[in-house]
Amino acid sequence: MQRKLAAILVGDFVASTSAMEHDEEQTIARVVDCMAIIAEIVTRFEGRVFNTAGDAILAEFSSPVNALRAAMEMRGAIGAVPRTSPQDMRFGLHLADVVVVGDDLRGDGVNVAARIEASAEPGQIEVSGPLYDHVRRVSPCAFEAIGERQLKGVSEPVRIYRVGAAMDRHRFLIAPTRAAQTLSVRPNSVVVTPFATPSATDQDQTFLAEGMTDDLTLELSRLKSLFVTSRSASSVLRTADPVEIGKVLGVRYVVAGSVRKAGAQVRVNISLIETGQGHLLWSDRIQRPFAEILDIMDEITARVAATVSGRIEQSELASARLKRPENMSAYEHYLRGLDHHRLAGVADVHLHEAMGWFEKAMQADPGFGRPFAMHVCSWSSLPSFDLEAGEQQTAHALELDPTDPEAHRIMGAIKMKRGDFVASRFHHERAIELAPNDAYTIGRCAAFYLFAGEPLRALELLDRAETLDPFLPVWITEERVASLYALDRYEEMFEVAHKLPFQTRRTYLYRVAARMALGDVERAGELVAQALGLDPTLSAEYLIGQELFKDPAILEALMQRNRAAGLPASRDTAACAA
Repeated sequence: MQRKLAAILVGDFVASTSAMEHDEEQTIARVVDCMAIIAEIVTRFEGRVFNTAGDAILAEFSSPVNALRAAMEMRGAIGAVPRTSPQDMRFGLHLADVVVVGDDLRGDGVNVAARIEASAEPGQIEVSGPLYDHVRRVSPCAFEAIGERQLKGVSEPVRIYRVGAAMDRHRFLIAPTRAAQTLSVRPNSVVVTPFATPSATDQDQTFLAEGMTDDLTLELSRLKSLFVTSRSASSVLRTADPVEIGKVLGVRYVVAGSVRKAGAQVRVNISLIETGQGHLLWSDRIQRPFAEILDIMDEITARVAATVSGRIEQSELASARLKRPENMSAYEHYLRGLDHHRLAGVADVHLHEAMGWFEKAMQADPGFGRPFAMHVCSWSSLPSFDLEAGEQQTAHALELDPTDPEAHRIMGAIKMKRGDFVASRFHHERAIELAPNDAYTIGRCAAFYLFAGEPLRALELLDRAETLDPFLPVWITEERVASLYALDRYEEMFEVAHKLPFQTRRTYLYRVAARMALGDVERAGELVAQALGLDPTLSAEYLIGQELFKDPAILEALMQRNRAAGLPASRDTAACAA
């Protein structure tokens, strides 16, 4: 028998039998409309419907992330069907090896997906542990851990996660900013591809590999003579062929490597390859005590810079380095914290884990500035965040290392939150100055200029960031949606929004406001229904903490237009409406 690994989605129209008894024709029409919408979404996310059963649909996806995004979009789209709400359907998703029988799929994996759907509450999307494990690092949403559940007809309990609201901010939610094409290759351009590890499931090795990839990318991006493609761009590569990487990212050189830690020793294999013919320029194998990991990175940075850019003054390399921690346990703790910080939006437990590791780094080396700043960044996403204490801690991080661009960006965000746009401007500009080739930093800083009343400047920075990196996170590229809204360029805004691979809550609410401004009340109401499908607790209150406009009239108009379109005014009323 032919077998394959697939993400299975099962959706079911809840209580259709009883609804038909009340009004058969109207119920059938609603079910048909919903199934047509679902089938279209399956196709759009590169899936295939392989079976239907009246008011149920079964689909397969080669990508678990696409399956999850499709389910989320289905829930939102169903809310826009007349006389239908997101509560009328429920979904179950599972990743498993299945049997191919003609056009159908069968086997235990399909049964598990169906049982997960049958045990879910109306309006909910629930997924199995295997699917969650696969998508959590690139998840488009938050999750709630339900625990193990004994499913009917399944001998072993299955770990279940409930899909929560769409995540608006996650560093690795990628939105291609240009169509796939062969890009012109820039001189002195380089990408650091993700470092390999002995085992993809060994978390102790994974955090080190990802941390080294990030840090080496940052160190090289601080050299003004180099054009460095961002970490987010390298994370979406589906090939290790340097020639193909050169075409996709428009770079002339690829830094590739692997890292392995064994006890107190670390072994790094590193190579620099040109992308024209795929020729190896140099390679090295380095084995040293882990305490010398930053010396290894300095050496790699210098060799790449020297090979790619020619002679680079040692003083420029020295000024490009972030302040080094004296205690390597502190650096290891910092990397572990960073690993959890990236998963912060997936579940709050990762925020607490990240803060714990950053605190250990701060205790191990009080002179190492980065953990102090990143601790604030993680803390700021929790209800317990104290703005004044966060500002003081970030100021301390900058005292320890005034050349850290991320600490300046964090301080700029805090100052903006406090309404001090003068100080916020200083820190955002300093962050850009310190990391002139870091697309992520430039893209993040664009938000300041939008809120400060300079949306054209925000668009300029987004153009620059997208030139540097064709694979920016969605919540950076969507800043263009907000900037175009502020300029009343609504049609252009809709075009940009539609090109995003998925819609966040924020994008939906800007689209709602633009539709209301144009007098398209019906479409605005449909968009509100879809946004509430993504997050049933969504309300206009969400905008207050999210959109930090210096001019309060802009925020008030944004909120008023959404309320007029049907968005609940507060979270309590939103919860009741759901």
